[in-house]
Amino acid sequence: MKKLLFFLMLAVLVLSSAAAQQSAAAEVTFTFTRQSGSASNQYAVWIENAQGQLVKTLYATRWTANGGYRTRPSSIPVWVRLSDLANMNRSQIDAVSSATPRTGTLTYSWDGTNSQGAAVPAGDYTLVLEGTLRWENQVIYRAPFRLGHGTASPQVSVTYTGDSTAERGMISGVSVRVLR
Repeated sequence: MKKLLFFLMLAVLVLSSAAAQQSAAAEVTFTFTRQSGSASNQYAVWIENAQGQLVKTLYATRWTANGGYRTRPSSIPVWVRLSDLANMNRSQIDAVSSATPRTGTLTYSWDGTNSQGAAVPAGDYTLVLEGTLRWENQVIYRAPFRLGHGTASPQVSVTYTGDSTAERGMISGVSVRVLR
């Protein structure tokens, strides 16, 4: 009986893991290395449509989302503008933000829905990861992909702004996978 129960539990775990992977449309994985000092460690991850409009925020650091962008306008400014953060209510902010994570490998998944939870149509999208490295020093990773045309690992481009290179290791090893 114990063996049967063990195998049933194992089957449920395997099936739920497979279902969770099938529900994800795309995911980004990267190494995050916390930087010491102020005016750093802020980032956001989101999906844009082919027109460059924000479809859904997957994550934003709580400090910026909770108003830190007013104190420090250089904190993930592209996401702040696209998300219309100034007009979000508390529940909308809480749904996309949390504390800055510890150093490690992070993965954020997109389920193929917009910010209202409705499924988006197949087509061209871009996964964007923006980070504030230190003060006005920024990084933006972009990975355009086509949703609904099978799995792929899209090319990820990176653009740095600002003159400091010391904090460029804050976000590294970015990879994106399209899962459907």
